[in-house]
Amino acid sequence: MKLGVSTDFSAAHSLPRHPGKCKNLHGHTYKVDVVVEGDKKEDTECVADFSEVKAVVEEVIELVDHKFLNEIISYPTSENIALFLKEQLEKKLNDSNLGVSLYSLRIWEGKDKWVMVESD
Repeated sequence: MKLGVSTDFSAAHSLPRHPGKCKNLHGHTYKVDVVVEGDKKEDTECVADFSEVKAVVEEVIELVDHKFLNEIISYPTSENIALFLKEQLEKKLNDSNLGVSLYSLRIWEGKDKWVMVESD
């Protein structure tokens, strides 16, 4: 089964190789949708506790929230931000005892633009 949680963060970046306005320093409020998958556990009848999954996601989001992303990710396009978050979240979930793995991560740059990555 799959379950999901959502959160958001704000950050600034610049994309010097971008041909348009994005080459300048600017910021976004990003929304992040995380989907994990696992088996329903017999004792709880749940895949995982939503609040526990969200807590792991929030630990990863702290790495980028209210940060200058160019100092964290070499070229912080939405695609590269998504890959960075995916890698960090996979590590955290693998180290947890939640019994779930990452299925997909979608990052929204504003209301109508998004990038999605799926786990391997």
